[in-house]
Amino acid sequence: MKKTLFATPQDAEAAFYDAFVRRDLEAMMEVWSDDDDSYCVHPGGARISGLENIRESWRRIFAGGQDLRFSLREARHIHTMMLAVHSVYEHIAVAGQSRAQQPVVATNIYQRSERGWRMLAHHAAAAPASAQPERGTEPATKTLH
Repeated sequence: MKKTLFATPQDAEAAFYDAFVRRDLEAMMEVWSDDDDSYCVHPGGARISGLENIRESWRRIFAGGQDLRFSLREARHIHTMMLAVHSVYEHIAVAGQSRAQQPVVATNIYQRSERGWRMLAHHAAAAPASAQPERGTEPATKTLH
């Protein structure tokens, strides 16, 4: 049973990226929902469904041993009482590499449960090189009731 209570989707998202940077598999899986319909898509990869398959995908990524740092930009949030969708641009820096990585656009979906907010889906893909920052789309957070 998961012990951490994420009071908001933002708390769950912060824990997700913290676990990613620290390459902490247990902390990463603490963020994920136990829902059998959970899925993950890593950049350039196929959809991975089910908690055990998701765990194995993160184990392989963390075994690569890369030191990563994330800067999230251009966040857009849609929140309802039970579901939150976050769209972000992940700007990733790899330790020891001076060349900037191509940004990744990610959609993170969180579901509210009796144990707080949990990630239901993470879908990441390379952002097009020609992508221009969105303008005039504030506010970045929209709450639907």
